[in-house]
Amino acid sequence: MLTLEHVSKTFNPGTVNEKKALDDMCLEVRDGDYITILGSNGAGKSTLFNAISGVFLADEGRIMLDGKNITFEPDFKRSKYIGRLFQDPLKGTAPHMTIEENLALAFLRAGSTTAAFSRITGKDREMFRDHLRQLDMGLEDRMQTQVGTLSGGQRQALTLLMATIVPPKLLLLDEHTAALDPGAAEKIMALTDRIVSENHTTCLMITHNMHQGLSTGNRTLMMADGRIVLDLNKEEREKLTIADLMQKFRENAGSDLADDRILLSV
Repeated sequence: MLTLEHVSKTFNPGTVNEKKALDDMCLEVRDGDYITILGSNGAGKSTLFNAISGVFLADEGRIMLDGKNITFEPDFKRSKYIGRLFQDPLKGTAPHMTIEENLALAFLRAGSTTAAFSRITGKDREMFRDHLRQLDMGLEDRMQTQVGTLSGGQRQALTLLMATIVPPKLLLLDEHTAALDPGAAEKIMALTDRIVSENHTTCLMITHNMHQGLSTGNRTLMMADGRIVLDLNKEEREKLTIADLMQKFRENAGSDLADDRILLSV
């Protein structure tokens, strides 16, 4: 489904700030995989997502999606079939536009129509309302409310809906619950799991929570220094404790995890 072949990216090459963020990265993602990704700050997790979504072009290597080479395709074209959520609930929505207008933009961008003057119909609005009702946040009765007035949890739920209202081929979740309070984070994760399961969406999720990394989805990756150092399937994960996982990371990466946020989640 998604294949990265020897993808590398170096920032500020030839300077004192040179940083190799992705180092000969190879990854094979199968259709329907729900993969959690763990690693310290600077391991290359968000850089991996940026490469996949087209924020920058890789220095080396090739990125394939459903057999199509997207290595040199710009991000605005990839956004039609790659959905992405960020840690910050303020990203991904237009705060001065209404809930309906934000949903309309997402629907038209990812939909099959490309007509310059495409419009939202009454049937589309009713569909938006049905999707909002499933969030169980009362937003279906606030479609003319400006998004900037919503709480962080409401806004992240809306962003998740915007990213999946036309089911993407690939969904990238970049610590999308980390900035939320525990109650909102739990609700967003439950919503995420339901949407991914119902749509059979292929999903990659970055997390700093070790428990979440071992229990969510069907596969866990651990990254260090721009490389994947551990790749565990569901059966392999079920046999591991968090202590076992940290030991495997130490053996494969040659060092301990050095991230307070991860260690505090243990």
